[in-house]
Amino acid sequence: MAASVFAAVALVVWIYLVAGRGGFWCAGERDGGGPSPLVWPDVIAVIPARDEAGGVGRAVGSLLAQDYPGSFSIILVDDESADGTADVARRAAAAANRSDRLTIIPGAPLPSGWTGKLWAMKQGVERANAAAPEFLLLTDADIVYAPEALRNLVSQALSEGLALSSLMAKLRCESLAERALIPAFIFFFQMLYPFSWVGDRRRAAAAAAGGCMLVRREALQAAGGVEAIRGSLIDDCAMARLLKKQGPIRLSLSERVISIRPYPTMGEIRRMVVRSAYAQLRYSPLLLAVALAGLTVVFVVPALAALFGRGAGETFGLVAWVGMAVAFQPTLRFYRLSPLWGPFLPAIALVYMAFTLESAYQSVRGQGGLWKGRAQARAAEAP
Repeated sequence: MAASVFAAVALVVWIYLVAGRGGFWCAGERDGGGPSPLVWPDVIAVIPARDEAGGVGRAVGSLLAQDYPGSFSIILVDDESADGTADVARRAAAAANRSDRLTIIPGAPLPSGWTGKLWAMKQGVERANAAAPEFLLLTDADIVYAPEALRNLVSQALSEGLALSSLMAKLRCESLAERALIPAFIFFFQMLYPFSWVGDRRRAAAAAAGGCMLVRREALQAAGGVEAIRGSLIDDCAMARLLKKQGPIRLSLSERVISIRPYPTMGEIRRMVVRSAYAQLRYSPLLLAVALAGLTVVFVVPALAALFGRGAGETFGLVAWVGMAVAFQPTLRFYRLSPLWGPFLPAIALVYMAFTLESAYQSVRGQGGLWKGRAQARAAEAP
């Protein structure tokens, strides 16, 4: 009897998720463009980079190859790198014959209360403010852009009056670990923050993808600047909450903006998720317990009921399992993966639950937010 009840609850939840949660599963929010303005505004890209020699050359090269009609330049903040990140960036700019468009500044030591990325970003934004561009492109050192990407971003931001336009970079999906876990990561993110709701000013939902955020500079200043979120591990969503108070924001999937950071093993993906999962739950044991219980009911119970249940419980579980597998298909198609990954979503969810538990454990040990040799968990998580 209890098994049937849990299976019925799971089915009801999936009916709501599919029919009532902003169509998140359709993966329909995609990047586009807008009409060309009479005058293209100035844009400065800010790249915080710490030990990014492996990808920063391609990232800088792709930015310098933009067909943007207005003034565009790059500020790279070398955050105490030990691998020659700055030299790689310089060589990429020289190869593109655009050295004049790249400024590299050495990052100052990390002060208390700041996460490393935001401290580096603040320094880059401060340098950019001196030139007073209309837009800042806050981007990562592993993000590669198609030549038309910036032009489309800016034209859409201007036509829609956006304070923030963010593109969810298409993550690398080549290794077995990436194929198994990366599409689900995007699916879960869309479930948590339906992109259509993010773009709806009537709703509180606010999210962004930190790899690519086009920010209206004056809106960021009016919101208090990077300092307002200085302790946030999930800095992109914190930025989105900050800027949605200043004007419309947008978050879209994109095939014009890609991440070249490899995750060849499950351990690499685990470290990415463990870094911030517990921060997403506001370091709350209660929220952790609720989240794990909810994930169990929504993802695991349907499979268990379908495989081992009887009668109504088996039917409810099977329908819910089929429903989640079908809902997963648009994301799988976006990553050009086999639809046969769909039925494995319960098992994939179990893996992410384990990552979340480890994130909480590492936070308790004082090792939360570990990234590039820095543990920066509870420093001063912005509200």
